[in-house]
Amino acid sequence: MTQSRTVKARDKRDDRDDRARHDYFAEVAEARYVLRRVFRIAEEQARESGLDPLAHQALIQIYGSPDRRLRVNQLADRLDITPAFASSLLKSLDADGMIARRRDDADHRVTWVTVTERAVEKLVAIDAAVGFHVEYFAAQIPAKDRKRALATLKFYVGLG
Repeated sequence: MTQSRTVKARDKRDDRDDRARHDYFAEVAEARYVLRRVFRIAEEQARESGLDPLAHQALIQIYGSPDRRLRVNQLADRLDITPAFASSLLKSLDADGMIARRRDDADHRVTWVTVTERAVEKLVAIDAAVGFHVEYFAAQIPAKDRKRALATLKFYVGLG
């Protein structure tokens, strides 16, 4: 192969690599755009219902846990915040009647946190509003872009 053919072959390969890299980042961009918009919608709906977005996430994490209860350090881990900040957040939710605390029967050093029926009702109402707005938003995204975003989301969670 001549020098010129070798250079042309390398340039073709580089072009393919560049297109593949660009396609990958286009999928990442679309996925992050969709995630950010959906999270923003959820945050706005939480605020409109009188809940701080992080408090809303805390209620979701507690109620959505397998046993519908969490310890403070578990909640801190799920929210990626310090246990001290989680404790402060829970004090606020407790004052608003959104959570209940109960000592563990076997280990009295452990306190379990559950959500109240009032909190569940608020979560359901927020979720309905979020669903309405997300459905509208998703309808604005072309099907091919939704597929690209989904492919990247699957990759992020180890399914792709």
